[in-house]
Amino acid sequence: MRDMLYSEISNYYGIPNIPENPELAIQAGKNLCQLVLEPLQERLGRISIRSAYRSPEVNQFGNQNALGCSSNKRNASRHIWDQKDKNGCVGAMATVVVQGYIPYYEQTGDWKALAWYIHDNVPYSYMCFYPKLGAFNIGWHERPQRRIDSHVTPRGCLTKPGMENHSGTHSEAYLAMLKMHKNY
Repeated sequence: MRDMLYSEISNYYGIPNIPENPELAIQAGKNLCQLVLEPLQERLGRISIRSAYRSPEVNQFGNQNALGCSSNKRNASRHIWDQKDKNGCVGAMATVVVQGYIPYYEQTGDWKALAWYIHDNVPYSYMCFYPKLGAFNIGWHERPQRRIDSHVTPRGCLTKPGMENHSGTHSEAYLAMLKMHKNY
């Protein structure tokens, strides 16, 4: 939980990053870790947590000061683990980097290979990719969206339920990544 509570915003600006509802934060975080992050790490190697739990105060400050945080309403059951979303559902999200993926990403710029691999092999709810280090948000939710977005070219929605590319295997999109990856 220590890694999940660490916040650069919290530390730099002196805003406590402590859950208001520790039991709910632990429940959501445990599901994120056991169902999403640990399987991801087992398959692809070490992951680094860049951001995970945010208290409403830390998140609001980050949103109001253009520090890369969405609104509190949007981040309930995402980065704000101890608040249920508007439908009363529990969820948790972390921004991560897959260390073994960085060389492939730096050589190719191909974020979609990792996105499709996770889509086919890990029970995530939502992912959103960013340009730096191939970092991405990945979340667990009790009602998973199974949606992938990106701020990397091509930007926008890669897939979501109802899109033609959502079902089936996407292994052709990530075979080169797996060949380059040390664990494969």
